[in-house]
Amino acid sequence: MQKPIILSGIQPTAKLTLGNYLGAVKNWVKLQNEYLCYYMAVDQHAITVKQDPVQLRQNTLFAVATYLASGVDPKTSHIFVQSHVPQHTQLAWILNCFGYMGELNRMTQFKDKSQSSGKNIRVGLFTYPLLMAADILLYDTDLVPVGDDQKQHVELTRDIAQRLCGLFGDDTVKEPKPYITGPGARVMDLLSPDRKMSKSAENEKGTIFLADTSKQVEKKFKQAVTDSGTEVSYSEDKLGVRNLIDIQSAITGRSPDEIVSSYEGKMYGHLKVETAAIVNEELAPIRAETERYLNDPGELENILKQGAEKAREHASKTIERIYRKVGFHI
Repeated sequence: MQKPIILSGIQPTAKLTLGNYLGAVKNWVKLQNEYLCYYMAVDQHAITVKQDPVQLRQNTLFAVATYLASGVDPKTSHIFVQSHVPQHTQLAWILNCFGYMGELNRMTQFKDKSQSSGKNIRVGLFTYPLLMAADILLYDTDLVPVGDDQKQHVELTRDIAQRLCGLFGDDTVKEPKPYITGPGARVMDLLSPDRKMSKSAENEKGTIFLADTSKQVEKKFKQAVTDSGTEVSYSEDKLGVRNLIDIQSAITGRSPDEIVSSYEGKMYGHLKVETAAIVNEELAPIRAETERYLNDPGELENILKQGAEKAREHASKTIERIYRKVGFHI
């Protein structure tokens, strides 16, 4: 029997962060042993906000190189760039005709992002959840690894899948389910631990980028916000301390309680320095391997070509099936 299908992707809007790695890529490596995985650099989602074309291409290759350097295996997982598979936008248009304005208005990420766009809000920023739905439905996806902030988009995809199946038959599309990851799925900003670590944060000092040097990582952790107390504890009122403990837990596999007990009698400074050391130990080989891939563009392009071919093979069958269902002449 074929393994269940998992699909996931990251926007290459900037260099990937520790949050992208711990919340997504590190888990991708584990999942590829149990599932048939499609992993993308979602460059079409990236242009919902203004991008520099040259930088976008560079960031796309950096993202894919990082996937590979982290342990995603192109022999078992399909690794590709979203724009290399035209069926994504083909299906997105169909879903635009079956999605409702009210559904998209309820998307919290649109509300958050549109506040900083002024009056000139791009249409793509409003409709991109339908492109995300197309991404998922295109591969008959069973499970979508997401954090809590993206779960709403998977629920929208499920609603649209049910709608299409109700109109055209149960075999039209497969209804996916969210796969909520465990500890480390939500790494917070080091300076504003009430917000998720982001590639686009105004102050980059709160974000650990995978391309940061060891010294940059150390400096950022030393400046991390904790609180006015001194005791290392894993509590709701100590968001900064909790975040550092979560980062350690996601990398080492130790429970928060184990980590807290190891800091009995120690100060926040110890926690910051040791968290930086753990992060650097994890990221150092990934940095080196990422550079190796980027310095060998031929190998990288060949992997992307093969991944896109496998993705198009599946996507073309899905598009043909849906085109027939909705009445297109093919």
